[in-house]
Amino acid sequence: MQFQNTLEYARQLDAQDKISSFRNQFIFPQHEGKNVIYFTGNSLGLQPKSAKKYVDEIMTDWANLAVEGHFYAKKPWWDYHERFAEKLAKVVGAKPTEVTVMNTLTVNLHLLMVSFYRPKGKRYKIICEEKAFPSDQYMISSQVRFHCYDPKDAIVEIKRREGENNFRTEDILAKIKEVGAECALVLIGGVNYYTGQVLEMEKITKAGQEIGAFVGWDLAHAAGNIELKLSDWNVDFAAWCSYKYMNSGPGNASGCFINEKYHNQKDIPRFEGWWGHNKERRFLMEPEFQPENGADAWQISNAPVLALAPYLASLEIFDEVGMPALIEKRNKIVAYLEFVLHEIDKEVDSNFEIITPKKQEERGTQLSVFLHGEGRELFNYLMKNGVITDWREPNVIRLAPAPFYCSFEDMYQFGQILKKGILDKSK
Repeated sequence: MQFQNTLEYARQLDAQDKISSFRNQFIFPQHEGKNVIYFTGNSLGLQPKSAKKYVDEIMTDWANLAVEGHFYAKKPWWDYHERFAEKLAKVVGAKPTEVTVMNTLTVNLHLLMVSFYRPKGKRYKIICEEKAFPSDQYMISSQVRFHCYDPKDAIVEIKRREGENNFRTEDILAKIKEVGAECALVLIGGVNYYTGQVLEMEKITKAGQEIGAFVGWDLAHAAGNIELKLSDWNVDFAAWCSYKYMNSGPGNASGCFINEKYHNQKDIPRFEGWWGHNKERRFLMEPEFQPENGADAWQISNAPVLALAPYLASLEIFDEVGMPALIEKRNKIVAYLEFVLHEIDKEVDSNFEIITPKKQEERGTQLSVFLHGEGRELFNYLMKNGVITDWREPNVIRLAPAPFYCSFEDMYQFGQILKKGILDKSK
């Protein structure tokens, strides 16, 4: 497309946007009486206006029904989590029986590793990416130590080539082949949190399984952002948080995927609890665990319905719009943001290096921009002038124009504020 860096053109794009009306279903922080320009949906999505209604519904049922709300609430609490299955399956490309919601992301990765990290003999190593999100690093290292291995020996990091910002698929596949029969697990972030790179999950999953390893994915920055086909890709397991692109609220519940081929394995190791027990027999209080069908067998405790309510509110909006429409808008608005950055780059002395891959299939909603010639002062200027963005050391801002609620006019206005911040500093 031949973009233009003008307000009129940006408004034309908004007028053509098929999902622009959904912007009005979210609550924006205010700056000088106007909506902020919000670029941190990759960290915490905006609050859907319907979220309060969903929470209030539970509060009312709690007040009026007390314990009876488990069975007689408008949305009974005892099976509240089951309302997520079909809608969430569409978001991650799975069968409804393969997904569930519970706990939080790192907790779920730990629990899933009980099932899928089973070191034995010479097969004990875990392949991950270098500089993974810190929580993943801590989680993997602690799991390795729990099994009495040395992380320096048991953890194999895939590295970027010197001078490059992103991973090469051929290097990942080569490392998997090299570790071979010593590899017990491949566990990588599907979208790199720092650069926004989308990895070739299907190829990597196949390569890991070919050497006899389990393959799992941390989809914190992928769920609700990119097209996922977890079932078709034959992924063993995955987990994601819901508060980034899925707008469920700070620190909220995590989603899990467990491939159906593991659902009826009676000998699979798994930490078990009451809510994973056969639903129809749960209240018989039997001493022997009988797993639920599907991913719900990995449930442990009864669902925290007050936390799940905002997630369900957001998921209803996802279901109404659908991932194809979101991805179509995402591709266009990210391309326009990239264009605006390059146009501003021509008008100032600074140099913006976009370290996110340029190919559309290798990126999602996020652009990570290295601010050559600028420092944190520019980030502070943006924040003080109504642009909510994210700073990462040493000199990167992450811009994530979530398609539900970001507009093309936001992209244009951001460019003008960015230019003014640089020019004012140089005076």
